[in-house]
Amino acid sequence: MNRTPLRFIIFLLALLGAFGASAQFRWGPTVGVNFNSFKFKQKILTVDQGFGESAGINGEMMFPGIGFGIDLGLRYEQLGASLNMGDFPMWEDSYGKERIYIHNIQIPFHLKFKYTRFQGFEDYLAPFVFGGPTFDIQVAYGKCDAMKFSGGDLGLTAGVGAEILKNWQLSASYTWGMTYALKAKVLTDYSAKNRTWDIRVTYFF
Repeated sequence: MNRTPLRFIIFLLALLGAFGASAQFRWGPTVGVNFNSFKFKQKILTVDQGFGESAGINGEMMFPGIGFGIDLGLRYEQLGASLNMGDFPMWEDSYGKERIYIHNIQIPFHLKFKYTRFQGFEDYLAPFVFGGPTFDIQVAYGKCDAMKFSGGDLGLTAGVGAEILKNWQLSASYTWGMTYALKAKVLTDYSAKNRTWDIRVTYFF
């Protein structure tokens, strides 16, 4: 069993403990939509991008005076896309356009920089950027006999956003899957990673 993700999470928790006393922490509900595709190792079939949604809780820990902080959260996210399996001769008699759904519990852990030196204007609008690892745990998925699912994957996320009136945050991000999310059962080394655009609104208490 690969223990690298677990060790990384333990390291991040230790980092939070070390700096938490001086940081400002807040949390709130978040909702969003996403547009997902699967990038296969070999371009044998075509993939149509799919629409999904997410909801959960986001936390923000900012360190006063420097503009840097950490975004973390726990949320449900549905991802999916359509595989045009009829493009592949070995599947064309049994499969056509197959819609794939993946239901994840998602744990983002992102570094964040928020620019707040606007001489008071940051109370109305403050831009920010963020990026870092996103951990997905697959809790359910749609039926497709030709594919098997990984049980979870790791992505690398980068995004931008704006804080509005101190409490609302609107963000957009892109996530590159670093490990595979699904693979073909009968083909060697034919797996796919997620490629996901997210748009998200969060309200912080």
